[in-house]
Amino acid sequence: MTTDKKKVGRARTATRFIFLVCGLGMASWAPMVPLAKERLHLNEAGLGVILLMLGAGAIVMMPVAGFFVHRFGSRVVMLASGLLMAAALPLLMLAGTPLLLGTVLFFFGAGVGAIDVSMNAHAVVVQNLYGKHILSSFHGLFSIGGLFGSLGLGFLIKTGLSAGLAAWCISGVLVLILLFQYRWLLLPRAERSASEPPATPGKNTHGKMLWAKPSVLFIGLMCFVLFLAEGAMLDWSALFLRDHRRMDASLAGSGYAAFSIAMALMRLLGDGLVEKFSPRKIVLWGTMVAASGFMVAVLLPWAAAGLLGFVLIGLGAANTVPVFFSAAGKIPGVPPAIALPAVTTIGYTGQLAGPALLGFVAYEFSLPIALGFTGIAIFLAGLAFFVRKAAKS
Repeated sequence: MTTDKKKVGRARTATRFIFLVCGLGMASWAPMVPLAKERLHLNEAGLGVILLMLGAGAIVMMPVAGFFVHRFGSRVVMLASGLLMAAALPLLMLAGTPLLLGTVLFFFGAGVGAIDVSMNAHAVVVQNLYGKHILSSFHGLFSIGGLFGSLGLGFLIKTGLSAGLAAWCISGVLVLILLFQYRWLLLPRAERSASEPPATPGKNTHGKMLWAKPSVLFIGLMCFVLFLAEGAMLDWSALFLRDHRRMDASLAGSGYAAFSIAMALMRLLGDGLVEKFSPRKIVLWGTMVAASGFMVAVLLPWAAAGLLGFVLIGLGAANTVPVFFSAAGKIPGVPPAIALPAVTTIGYTGQLAGPALLGFVAYEFSLPIALGFTGIAIFLAGLAFFVRKAAKS
């Protein structure tokens, strides 16, 4: 193996760890949601407003992160945003008022949004250098992080630690991983050499905004719907199991864990599946399975059925987003440094702001209806994808 191949291999491993950090940090918030709701005496609508701050922080930072990635390279952005996320995580357990919790969630979301843009941009470059589809395996590590994050806080509390101290322990793990893996990430010059020659930022020779091209917006919209499903699992699965399926609060995080296990396993197999089947089939079948999972969870009144539904959601949604991100990095005439932040921003609006809107639906109707609405949206997204592809063929 040449030196360059060794560097790419090391960058591949380091990028996987960054995805792990992002998943671990984000998912650690899931078991904190019921604790925060109870501590601050919030109803679903009030909690939805506060959750909106997490999404606001991410959405504000994603375009900014895209600019910094284009200007300074993704490794610096990954480190800075990862440290911000790690610093904010334990403060979520200390916030004693809704205003303070919303403020901390804004900065936590800013860290999540920035690290997500930068790590996906870095992953696409590593994939291009590697010469084959490997993006699903990166997202698989994100899902494994989600598994440990959703269960880790509860496990540490069960050992006798306070919730606040448990959050500090998880934060320390995030910092250690970031510092040890930073050196193996690609340098900016290596990223630039593997990307398309940069155009005038945001515009082509005709002055049209590249991020507004129909292909970019369509991929972004599909990501919005699929990420809405992930956001629903992150923010509402524990409450659904505790309040509507009478599961013990200490086990409520198992819903997101079941979702994360299914997603992680399917994503670790995803690179081979994408090679064997077409991306169109991966997306179409995946959305149908994920939509059926929501229906199973909300229509069957047992905790076991809820867990089964979450598993189906994880299996179905697993490889659709990696396929979309790969496609976004290859849109003709649109540099990845422009397409990926645009698609990521639109997509993560679904994951980070969408669940806040579900909170209002849950308040007006019920949480099961809100989750059922998400399943219908996924079904319609898969149908739209099929119709668009059929029209092009």
